[in-house]
Amino acid sequence: MKFTRRDFSRLAGTGVLAAAAPRVFSPAIAQNAPLRIGMIAPRSGVAGTAGECGIRAVQWASERMNKDGGIGGRKMELVFEEETTPKDTIERFRRLILQEKVESVHGLISTGVSLGVAPVAEEEQALLVMWDGTTQDGVKETMPKSNYVFRSTDNECEAVMGSLLAIKYFKGKFKRVAGINPDYSYGRNNWEAFKQILARYGVEAEVVAEQWPKVGTMDLTSHVAALNAAKPDLIFSSMLFADLPVFMKQGHASGLFDGVKLVLPAAGWQINELKKEFMPEGIIFGHNTLYFDHPQASPLQKAFIADYIERYKQVPHWEADRAYFALATYKAGVEAAQKAAGKWPTPDQVAQAMPGLEVDSLGGKGRFRKDKIAEQVFYQGPSTNSNKYDFPTLASIDTFQAEQLQKPPGADFWDWIKTAKMPV
Repeated sequence: MKFTRRDFSRLAGTGVLAAAAPRVFSPAIAQNAPLRIGMIAPRSGVAGTAGECGIRAVQWASERMNKDGGIGGRKMELVFEEETTPKDTIERFRRLILQEKVESVHGLISTGVSLGVAPVAEEEQALLVMWDGTTQDGVKETMPKSNYVFRSTDNECEAVMGSLLAIKYFKGKFKRVAGINPDYSYGRNNWEAFKQILARYGVEAEVVAEQWPKVGTMDLTSHVAALNAAKPDLIFSSMLFADLPVFMKQGHASGLFDGVKLVLPAAGWQINELKKEFMPEGIIFGHNTLYFDHPQASPLQKAFIADYIERYKQVPHWEADRAYFALATYKAGVEAAQKAAGKWPTPDQVAQAMPGLEVDSLGGKGRFRKDKIAEQVFYQGPSTNSNKYDFPTLASIDTFQAEQLQKPPGADFWDWIKTAKMPV
């Protein structure tokens, strides 16, 4: 029979616990014992590069934090597991908390995996701080009152921002729109959000093509041909995996982008692979919560970017920020709860302390709302190839707060998008 933390809480203090499972749970941890934190992220597959970027950032953060005394006086020890299928990831999550005795788990990128793992975290009364996965099924929040699960910003934030910037920069310059988006809820919701925002702002545009490649499809010639045949003058795409550079290469080779406006709200995930040789200028280019080349970057961001480029010969994208934000907020929550309790805090005390604490992350200040959904800063803008890199940067930077881009607690996304006060 599986023995969970809920069972532990029920049996603690009754005398039954010691007899029933004397080896399952260790004694109270000494103040100077290592603080073990679990990390679950993909290191292979379509999201492998994103997971690796987050892992690099959290390793960098933990090294710096440990030099400054760690968290609440305890040095961190990171324990890594791979994010794969929901079933296997759930088992690895349980192993981290029940066998590895970690005090919190951070990570997760896939929404499908997060939907499986998050309820287990609640069941086990284990702190879970997500990097990117949400607990939305489509656009419906499945855990509106979580106790231990902290979620990222809504997946649709970048699509809302990209759609608003399409109106800001391209209104009156397009009449025929086409979409090529990944064939799962993220892509379908983003495309629908784009169309609804155009309609709300009275932009009359004919949808001439909708293409839905499966995630991981590397031969996109048929999709490119269909778009060429439709002759759009604006293409919206929320593609963000390794298929995005393939699409841009094949589209460039076919002349698809000649005279066509492009909106790529999630392109930043593939920044290192999107080379100038096939990237047109003036794209609405999304960097989500971290823009690596920001001229007003904080000292924290500058230090991280410089170290990252020197070590990996690449620039980081937003998964680095998400990983850093999760760890920084957890640290702030532990130390606030520790100060209030006068001793090492319980997971419940940390979970109660974290909402509302503002921290400095790599992309700017961020916090978790009372419903444990993140609020961070988003960056997008029109791209330029006039820079020192071999990939595009932003010609100008539009900066929005997450509260301008995501539905408030308890709201329906489709109702909110029709009535919300928008920043553009």
